[in-house]
Amino acid sequence: MSTQARVVRMAAQGSPDVLKVETMQLTDPGEGEALVRQTAIGVNYLDVYHRSGYYPLQTPSSVGSEAVGVVERTGPGVTDVKVGDRVAYAGGAPGSYASHRLVPASRLVKVPGDVSDEIAAAAMLKGMTVEYLLQRCYAVKPAEFVLFYAAAGGVGLLAGQWGKHLGAKMIGVAGGAEKCRLAREHGYSEVIDRTREDIVERVKTITGGAGVPVVYDSVGKATFDASIKSLKPRGFFVSFGTTTGAPPPVEAGLLQKHGSLYFTRPTLVTYTARREELVASAAAVVAMLQGGAVKVHVGARYPLEEAARAHTDLEAGKTVGSSLLIP
Repeated sequence: MSTQARVVRMAAQGSPDVLKVETMQLTDPGEGEALVRQTAIGVNYLDVYHRSGYYPLQTPSSVGSEAVGVVERTGPGVTDVKVGDRVAYAGGAPGSYASHRLVPASRLVKVPGDVSDEIAAAAMLKGMTVEYLLQRCYAVKPAEFVLFYAAAGGVGLLAGQWGKHLGAKMIGVAGGAEKCRLAREHGYSEVIDRTREDIVERVKTITGGAGVPVVYDSVGKATFDASIKSLKPRGFFVSFGTTTGAPPPVEAGLLQKHGSLYFTRPTLVTYTARREELVASAAAVVAMLQGGAVKVHVGARYPLEEAARAHTDLEAGKTVGSSLLIP
């Protein structure tokens, strides 16, 4: 029994207009697979990397990293989910921009009834990213200063609230008065407007000249120097994104010169490689949502057919919070 699915595909990597909706026939789920009818799809900068060619993919290819939906059929050997379960997934091979999808059941997590499809789709990948960044990559401690870039983006807004819940003094970097206002409303005690303020000078002022013990930099090339100079001795430089291009090669001598710094380039894939890690990370996100410590800001919704516009807006910095595609 096959299922007809609308799927966003690209014949080659490139600009947003390579994204086209096609109709495909999906086969029955195979061993360990589940067929998911998708109801809300998260849009992430990771998808832009896949589409643009920054992360090379063999084409033609599908696009997308996370979605929420309902299990319609399961294949042999599936025990983690059953037909009718509301589920979410994040990461793995690109392909979430679709009305239906075959997904390895081991990568699905159940969505509780008090978390809506849209909230789950807007929060799962970004929330698990925040969880591993703030609690496992570098364990943020109460009363510590934390510098976080793109504070008004989907990950940034969740990080501000999550960090505040942990007791950290969150310093956000955002562009423009409106984005700075939004960041302050989502947990940041201090926000630096990168369009009119010097990041390093403001960090030094805020921290009494000490610098921060950790910086989470999703920008890359444009902010590398400012991030290095904002750290205190033995500080952690966590580079988890490259929206302005890759940072320069990190020389060991540079880390020594600026105070025996640590540099890491982590990924969600590594931190959720085992199912128990995936389930625990997703559970932490759900607990933060259910407890009210974290609220999700959905800034934009697009029909599946407008995936190209969603990417254009995201790359142009026009979006705030999380963006969704609705099949």
